[in-house]
Amino acid sequence: MADTADTADMADTQVLVVGGGPVGLTLAIDLGQRGVACTLIDKREAPAFLPKMERCNPRTMEFFRRLGIAEDVRKAGYPSHLPMDVFIVTSLVDPPLVHHPHPSVDELKRRTAATNDGTYPLEPYQLISQYTLEPLLKEVAERTPGVTVRFGTELVSFDQDDEGVLARLVDRDGIESTLRSSYLAGCDGGASTVRRELGVELEGDTGLELRQALFRCDELYDKIPIGKGRHYHVADDKHTFMIVQDDCRHFTLHAVVDSDQAMVELFRSIIGMPVDFETLYVGRWTQRLMLAERYQRGRVLLAGDSAHLVIPTGGLGMNTGAADAIDLSWKLAGTLAGWGGEGLLRSYELERRPIGARNVTASRRKSEERWVWRSAWEPNITADSPEGAATRARVAELAMSEQLKMVGVELGYRYVDSPLIWQLEGEGPDPETYDYVPTSWPGARLPHVWLPDGSALHDQLGRGYTLIDLGGGERGMAGGVPALEAAFRRWGAPLDIKHFDSDDARRVYEADRLLVRPDLHVVWRGEDLPDDVDRLASMATGHGG
Repeated sequence: MADTADTADMADTQVLVVGGGPVGLTLAIDLGQRGVACTLIDKREAPAFLPKMERCNPRTMEFFRRLGIAEDVRKAGYPSHLPMDVFIVTSLVDPPLVHHPHPSVDELKRRTAATNDGTYPLEPYQLISQYTLEPLLKEVAERTPGVTVRFGTELVSFDQDDEGVLARLVDRDGIESTLRSSYLAGCDGGASTVRRELGVELEGDTGLELRQALFRCDELYDKIPIGKGRHYHVADDKHTFMIVQDDCRHFTLHAVVDSDQAMVELFRSIIGMPVDFETLYVGRWTQRLMLAERYQRGRVLLAGDSAHLVIPTGGLGMNTGAADAIDLSWKLAGTLAGWGGEGLLRSYELERRPIGARNVTASRRKSEERWVWRSAWEPNITADSPEGAATRARVAELAMSEQLKMVGVELGYRYVDSPLIWQLEGEGPDPETYDYVPTSWPGARLPHVWLPDGSALHDQLGRGYTLIDLGGGERGMAGGVPALEAAFRRWGAPLDIKHFDSDDARRVYEADRLLVRPDLHVVWRGEDLPDDVDRLASMATGHGG
């Protein structure tokens, strides 16, 4: 433990985060809140006003809640009372072929408040444009103690040794400098400099080449006659897809067309109404389904798009990266604090890369499912004829049959073969399901439950490990709790003991006691602690079991 501290003292910063997008900023904020000194750099002068991600899924919002910023994100995003409906259309003025209703944030909060079986996350999703989220996270990072944010600073190259990483940087004025850190996290996107310097390859597929455009039209949202929503898929031969951005005044359009001007004309055609709009951006992008061959080499680690690329279908891109950031943050913090064993940081790749592969597969399946109804398109789809009506009916029939729901992918992932997770007998729940079934099987995210006083159990858990006792304090103390506390204390790892009297929690968790990690994934569950609590503590903290 002393060697780790000495190494940190020699560094200019404990962790260098490369990349100031949502993933890098989330990592920096969480590190800072855990007492880790970190520096975040980004070669851009400032966050760009460009359309990228547009939705934080429930798990990401749960992370933001623990960071204390969930309500800030909601206030900046899509109004909470508006529906999140999805339409399949030929235009915004013609009757929709399909209308998929999706509840507003307010409605989901009402359902969550009235339900206590673990099926609902603590936080609903939130539509927020990346160009809104990035500046917000940047401001949070800049006011977080221990975090230094340096936009306009580019990583040129780096070298690492057994004690740290030496990064060579250049600022906006062309002035070169070096910065030494104990660890480096590459959150610098699909064209990652960090990944290139590591010599790590992306493996997978390249798909459609599309254009993306951002338009401003202040009156369009209120004038849409067919219904208010967030996504409008156009049934055509161009894979056209329109997204309402968070302020309901900006709209992104994706399509396979030959020119930038064609995007403008396509937008005008889809609107189908005489409204004024401004074109703010048009650019090209390529769909990719790819996974890095590894997430770590030595003291350098990859997260977010640096490690995996998905198609936006399903909303798994940034959200997978946010989960990377949270997993990586507490493991870096534990390693730097000296209580984490050699296996703690090594488990990052062992846990997160299989999830990256799972989410790439889920994105592919969702895209293929959407391709089914798009392939039924015929040129006569808008014709006022029996043939046109038949085509519209066929597209609608296939689109209505879409079955894949992302909630199981977003909330139900489980670290199946992690060296930090106690293995129970049996296979446990299906870790590949697309439906969410709440479970406290080791490796899973702890389901949300309300306590009898109306508070969320999640909110009662601190930033370290927690032993949850639902079986009564007296029996718990006799069941080896002091020995477990002593075992964690020997490593110097933080452990809280929390006693809750909740029949709902016992019913959902199917156990009287659970050991939960800093990221709220379950390490172990049972009625009484295992006989070898030293092994449990050693395994959970990365010292082997």
